[in-house]
Amino acid sequence: MQKLTANSFANVKACFGTKFAATLLLTSFLSACATAPGNYLDTSRLKEDDQNRPTETYPVHLIDGNLIAAQAQAAASKIQVLPSSTLSDPSQYVYRLSPQDILGITVWDHPELTTPQGSTLSSGGNTTQSIGGALQQPYTAALPGQADPYGQTIAADGTIFFPFVGRIKAAGKTTGELREQLASGLVRYIRNPQVDVRVLSYRGQKVQVTGEVKTPGPLAISDVPLTLVDAITRSGGTNPDADIQRVRLTRNNRLYTLDADRMLDRGDTTQNVMLQNGDVINVPDRTDSRIFVMGEVKTPIQVPIVRGRMTIADALTQGGGILNTDANPRQIFVMRGMKDHPTTPEVFRLDMTQPDSIMLSSQFQLQPLDVVYVGTAASTTFNRVLQQVLPSVQTLFYLKQLTR
Repeated sequence: MQKLTANSFANVKACFGTKFAATLLLTSFLSACATAPGNYLDTSRLKEDDQNRPTETYPVHLIDGNLIAAQAQAAASKIQVLPSSTLSDPSQYVYRLSPQDILGITVWDHPELTTPQGSTLSSGGNTTQSIGGALQQPYTAALPGQADPYGQTIAADGTIFFPFVGRIKAAGKTTGELREQLASGLVRYIRNPQVDVRVLSYRGQKVQVTGEVKTPGPLAISDVPLTLVDAITRSGGTNPDADIQRVRLTRNNRLYTLDADRMLDRGDTTQNVMLQNGDVINVPDRTDSRIFVMGEVKTPIQVPIVRGRMTIADALTQGGGILNTDANPRQIFVMRGMKDHPTTPEVFRLDMTQPDSIMLSSQFQLQPLDVVYVGTAASTTFNRVLQQVLPSVQTLFYLKQLTR
């Protein structure tokens, strides 16, 4: 009787221990979200439609010698659209007067008809003056077409008023043409009139310089041709984050991209276009000139493109190289065009196990916003699964030992 009672007690204890362990384990899993440390997202209220999952497949281009040659040929044959200009030769440039320009008119031996000396807004030779600088100087706004103590202002309709000559058209003419017109109008009143016309302040034509320059703002167009490099220089130069390979020019409601670095570094004068009235220059930062290095690299990083050139070897080096134990050297992917074509990007693959892979990696040119992704080895994936499973297995083992 006593022996049966002991056996029964042992069976009850074993049964109770097993049920207790199962209950404890089940309770631990069910309350994991409530007891786990750190922040978490409760996804019970989120509904995911399996039918909306993407099913597209993307063709992969193997990076080899033929692809490198095709890439170089395409880059050489690519013709960049440059802005059209009415005058492309700086030696033929002639400034034509515009409304709001301030003129100084001299009639020799007739001081009553001459602009007072010593009170001009700017010296005649100062052709680099900005619009902001001109506006800060003393100037009393006169009525349109009337003479004021500081010069003759061209009215909004392009005319000026001059004694004995009357109201004449000045806008659209050169200083020489206006001088001849004034002389021919004064010849009935003055014998052999000698007239000189000069621009005291260039205020009628301007360009806007914005973005990563030290002194953004409007710049006056004067009798000296204003080019792209001149505009950047007169604006104080660029900031350290400026991307001069992608300077944006807006002209006649069209956007052009100019590479000022090709002018400064390679002497390509085609990029140094002559600016005209109404142009807007924007020097962007390097936000859109980045390469993303991701995957099995030592340091996932975004790398700015320097001087418009970067290869796969450059990008991997910036990321510290691929991981020797985790990376799959056969899967060096380059994903391109996701900004303009998010559903149909181009995918390239480089096999770093081949003898010529080092040469190819240093010749394949990356483009802005490319993603360089290093794949994961199959053994690494298996090991990472084990790392997730082993803590749970160990927990079950210790629970079993405790219930014995």
